[in-house]
Amino acid sequence: MPEQNLERVARGIVEHLVRHGHRALFAGGCVRDKLMGLEPKDYDIATDATPDEIMKLFPNTVAVGAQFGVVVVVCGEHQFEVATFRADGHYADGRHPDTVTFSGPEEDVRRRDFTIN
Repeated sequence: MPEQNLERVARGIVEHLVRHGHRALFAGGCVRDKLMGLEPKDYDIATDATPDEIMKLFPNTVAVGAQFGVVVVVCGEHQFEVATFRADGHYADGRHPDTVTFSGPEEDVRRRDFTIN
């Protein structure tokens, strides 16, 4: 799928969430790539919709990390990670939080890294 179509499908996911009363924003590497003038290879989406709400709104989903608020929405041959805004608790194993609390975008952005090289 050409990159423009990938972006169009990603925007469609965001618009569908918004039409159903949710806040939804692009997150992760796609934001960095756009700022650098590059075409993203994938699009991640952050939202206030819970995993259950995401799975109800989209017919083809995979609950890859629902306990962490992450659901994959499948559109054709492409997959989009849709993550509920969250604040992470302590990381005992250094990789996965022991607890997750669904939150707003302000708290969610605090747990994300953002590097532009």
